[in-house]
Amino acid sequence: MGKLQELGEELRGVLSGQGSRLLDSFFPPLVFLLINSISDVDAALWGALAISGGFAAYRLIRRENLTYALGGLGGTLLAALFVKLSGSGSGFFLPGFFSGAATVILCVVSVAFNRPMVAWSSFIARRWTLNWYWHPQVLPAYNEVTILWAVAFAARLTLEFWLYQQNALNALATERILLGWPFIVVLLIVSYIYGLWRLAKLQGPSVEEFKAGKAPPWEGQKRGF
Repeated sequence: MGKLQELGEELRGVLSGQGSRLLDSFFPPLVFLLINSISDVDAALWGALAISGGFAAYRLIRRENLTYALGGLGGTLLAALFVKLSGSGSGFFLPGFFSGAATVILCVVSVAFNRPMVAWSSFIARRWTLNWYWHPQVLPAYNEVTILWAVAFAARLTLEFWLYQQNALNALATERILLGWPFIVVLLIVSYIYGLWRLAKLQGPSVEEFKAGKAPPWEGQKRGF
């Protein structure tokens, strides 16, 4: 129970302030799927654009952060353009292919340069001392988890591309919803559990021990990845 509570607290910390992003990215494809199932592609596009524009207007009125709302609206507009260019409703999901492929490439390239993307993500979320991530008894854990991310995102991208080739619009939309934020949350949980286990095996310093310049042997990182 203590470990589950720890996981919950860590996820809330990492994902704090991300509720807007979840809503702005989750609902447009859901609306597109629902309307397309009872009407046509054009109506589905207008529905997705309306919900994206509605989120942006709502956040503008409330003077909230518009980053995710405008990103969602921009992504929906780009998706609409791809639908028109491709002549198929499946084109709505083409922008997601590019972002997915970019994520895989960034993961692979970052590991090749020994500056793994997961370490940068952790640094941005937690603001720990950056040089701690590059410690020789810490870095391998972040490299390995970044490789895990590359494999996971590549597998998702492969499934999406296969569905796109089959022109399975409803299946593609359902997959995009189910393997959106739920997929990310599961990946974060697996990354956290494996990452802490790997750090313990590496026997490197914790963030606080590194900052204090403590000599080995170290207790190591007990919480947070």
